[in-house]
Amino acid sequence: MQLKSLATAKMSAKAAALLAAGVLTLTACGGSSTPAASEGGIKLINAGKLTVCSDIPYEPFEFQKDGKTVGFDIDIANEVAKDLGAELNTVDSSFEAIETGTALTQCDVSISSISITDTRKSVMDFSTPYLDDDLTLVASTDSGIKSLDDAKGKKVGVQQATTGAEYAKDKGIEAQQFEDTGLLVQALQAGTVDAALGNQSVLGYAIKDDPKFKSVEDFATGEKLGIAVKKGNTAMLEKVNGTLKRLTDDGSLEKFKTTWFGQTAK
Repeated sequence: MQLKSLATAKMSAKAAALLAAGVLTLTACGGSSTPAASEGGIKLINAGKLTVCSDIPYEPFEFQKDGKTVGFDIDIANEVAKDLGAELNTVDSSFEAIETGTALTQCDVSISSISITDTRKSVMDFSTPYLDDDLTLVASTDSGIKSLDDAKGKKVGVQQATTGAEYAKDKGIEAQQFEDTGLLVQALQAGTVDAALGNQSVLGYAIKDDPKFKSVEDFATGEKLGIAVKKGNTAMLEKVNGTLKRLTDDGSLEKFKTTWFGQTAK
């Protein structure tokens, strides 16, 4: 119950932050919601800024460190902003707002470890995939849990509104849901849940230096991550895809993966 209360409070804070971002946007535009064009002719919500919605914290994709937002997704977002000749402006948004496309009323793009699914493609457009990210089950080394079958009947935690949550439901597991992975990992470390089901990249990063926990089973879901833009915004989509191609061709994307995931990401 305590963790649920914390998650609710965090959600309210995020909603307030998103609303505030909207107010600032209107103020910056002189009361107009008409997007301003960047140097490349791409229309931006805030003139001279690429406004990006991310669900923070979601280490190692996006999180706060030394007063700055950093992470794998943020490195990519910075490159998109650079190619646009714009400054990066990151807005902390709930993942629910991101996956339903609501966040794109306040942001130019959403980049937050978003799995490309048919449901999400119906409300937003996606870039070419920039990472393959399957699921893994993590448990303490002394839990006795060696597979998902072992976890049935025990307390399994997931992040709400994610493919991990959907996978647990499909496998008949009544999982405890958390608003973000930060709260999920805290619950695992505190023993509030016996195991956590989520993406290999995020959970692998969270436990890589903690010998008390290990990944006990992986699940090949074919999950691919993409950058989301508002439905029909082909100009922005082409620009984002151009940046991703550049990063792939010059080896930068692979360097980002090594920096943030080490050997945990494919």
